[in-house]
Amino acid sequence: MPRSLPEIVIRAADEERLAELANGLLDSRPELGEELLAELARARLADGDELANTVQMGSTVTYEAEGRTRQVTLVYPAQANIDAGCISVATPIGTALLGLAPGQAIDWTARDGRRQHLTVLSVTPA
Repeated sequence: MPRSLPEIVIRAADEERLAELANGLLDSRPELGEELLAELARARLADGDELANTVQMGSTVTYEAEGRTRQVTLVYPAQANIDAGCISVATPIGTALLGLAPGQAIDWTARDGRRQHLTVLSVTPA
């Protein structure tokens, strides 16, 4: 039985750019575009202090998945550099992390089709 999706919060100022990115993905990578649009549709938009402890664009997040702890920075595709720990929001895991707070968990589908589960441990704002 699938787990329910956690509440997510997205910076209102990023919503339009993220929606444009998602719509642009619909032709080339429809599964990624649709997933990002679905996350945006269920997100609560906010500004200010309530975003400080949530994964936003430019945030560094520490999460646990498959028994391993990882730390990455969530970025737009042009800034993505896996060797530097910068992952794109236009990847399955990037989309899954968007808007989460420490303690929240989410299931997501990797590019190879495997279902995975991650838990956010900490967030450092941009």
